[in-house]
Amino acid sequence: MKSSYLLLFVFALLLRAAPAMALNANELAVIVNTADPASVETASYYKLRRGIPDGNLIEVSFPHDRGALSREEFERVREDVVRRLPAHVRALALAWTRPWRAGCMSITSAFAFGYDESFCSASCGPTRASRLFNGGVGVADDAVTGMPAMMLAGESIAQVRALIDRGVAADFSYPAGTAYLVRTEDAARNVRARNFEHTVANLKGLKIETPSTIDASGKQDVIGYFTGSSHVPQLSSLKFLPGAPADHLTSFGGQLIDSPQMSVLAWLSAGATASYGTVVEPCNHLGKFPFPGVLLGHYADGDTLIEAYWKSVAWPGEGVFVGEPLARPYGTRVVRDDKGLWLEASTAMGRQIVIEAAPGVVGPFRPVRALTLPPGHTRQLLPGLNAPVVRVR
Repeated sequence: MKSSYLLLFVFALLLRAAPAMALNANELAVIVNTADPASVETASYYKLRRGIPDGNLIEVSFPHDRGALSREEFERVREDVVRRLPAHVRALALAWTRPWRAGCMSITSAFAFGYDESFCSASCGPTRASRLFNGGVGVADDAVTGMPAMMLAGESIAQVRALIDRGVAADFSYPAGTAYLVRTEDAARNVRARNFEHTVANLKGLKIETPSTIDASGKQDVIGYFTGSSHVPQLSSLKFLPGAPADHLTSFGGQLIDSPQMSVLAWLSAGATASYGTVVEPCNHLGKFPFPGVLLGHYADGDTLIEAYWKSVAWPGEGVFVGEPLARPYGTRVVRDDKGLWLEASTAMGRQIVIEAAPGVVGPFRPVRALTLPPGHTRQLLPGLNAPVVRVR
């Protein structure tokens, strides 16, 4: 990993747009490789657990015995997927472990943007930007919008099933854990630490600690874990709560099998629900790796894991996203019991919401109440609100 190029950016947490409606199962397509029995089994299990519609399962066929597809192989597959993709789909789940790369791009970014070598760096330089970064706030003028993709991958079918189960278990769990932003002595890989204190100061709705490596082992309440190291020796001592993302800034974490460094699959094997790593030498540009504060901020405001992770990477062309896309532990919702309607919500920094009501699921919806949420978890009764259908905006 070579010297750092300082990404110039306005710290996104100060400029985040209000969250939109989070991704749901109807808006996620599952891409399955019929030549790979493990892919077929993964897709079938995920479809069952998440209630993915039949029309959102797209079958293709390509080699699965190596880590990379050629550009020609990939473009044939993606063209087939795009041609059959339902119009309402907003994100992709790739149900396989191999391949993780297409030419010089990660497989997830190649599916997101199409094959485009401006997302690759030939000489350890910057790459084209993603308009998905921070929801499009403050991104480069030439940034492009893509369709987020995440791999349902693991070291075995059993581990992929466990990953999926953790994602489902995470939904609306509002975990009372800690996000760890770990400082290391590895100067080249510790570059994200320059933003750690700013993250802690701004995300009042989450418990965040910034320990050194030696003090970051044995943690039993992990809702997020981010570090800079080629290997994480204390990994087996950690307990991840369902929905927790985790990653390590290093060169080849996205080489899922036979990496010379620790693969991101090790995080999933240890209990994390998603991770991210680069598939080619990226150098330690901040923009090529997740900004933990951006990820945690959007996640705590109710984004799904795939949305929050993609919003945290400015230059994702060389990085692969792996995990359970629809995990959503911090969603905002209205629930009903014998006492009436309750608002359950979370927010990283505090925000305003609007409650809308309608006589039926098709509407028309009208605003009935505006509330200001404090940072953190909120559960409050909504007296006098008895509409048949209620939603939060």
